Amino acid sequence: MRERGDILMVLLVGFILVFPAGFLVHASPRFPGSLGGGLLGILAALCMLLTLPYLAAKHIPFIERRITRYVRKPTLLAVHIYSGVLGAFFALLHTAHKFASPLGLMLTGLLLLTVASGFAGRYLLGELARALRGRKSELASLQSAFLDIPAAPGEIGETQEPPRWLRYVFTRANQPAEPPPRDAIKLAAAISDTEYAVRAEEVTEVLFARWRWFHIVAGSLLYALVILHIAAAVYFGLRWP
Repeated sequence: MRERGDILMVLLVGFILVFPAGFLVHASPRFPGSLGGGLLGILAALCMLLTLPYLAAKHIPFIERRITRYVRKPTLLAVHIYSGVLGAFFALLHTAHKFASPLGLMLTGLLLLTVASGFAGRYLLGELARALRGRKSELASLQSAFLDIPAAPGEIGETQEPPRWLRYVFTRANQPAEPPPRDAIKLAAAISDTEYAVRAEEVTEVLFARWRWFHIVAGSLLYALVILHIAAAVYFGLRWP
């Protein structure tokens, strides 16, 4: 069930990202102000409102305690994702490729940035976190296997060096230490490679965390422009004869 939902999200996000390109072949200036266009705009605004409970529960402890009594956080996150994508879908249908004003252009641009950054933060960051946990578990297993390798005989203890004159008469009783076994060399190389991969993935995770803040800023600006758009529509709509 979750895989089907993820596939649906990928298809909707792909449609949202390529939909504005349809402006090159189609535009309907009268549709956004029609009854159908208005209903799509209302649906988009309602869907965007449904994304707010998760944000409030995540950043405001008081609201989190109240909301999580009835709805779990994973459910709030799912509602946030689906309603955000559906809101963007309805909003783009509401535009009907009419980008005649600076406000409309800014709204569309911020909408695309918010959806793209949210998609990247939700799916790519989630996959990265799972990969990082797997790498760390693999590193711990390799280190444990490396420590379980028995030491070479020459490494167990140091023998006292015989006097110099005795070395001219007799050969040394202690032979030089044997080279480490091939398993130890392979494990050491694997540990080095895995440690490098873990460090690289940790740096990437930090970058994606900053990308998440970009999503929050873009979403906040989007809400501000949506409120301005609705206020302008109500104001000028009430002046229609």
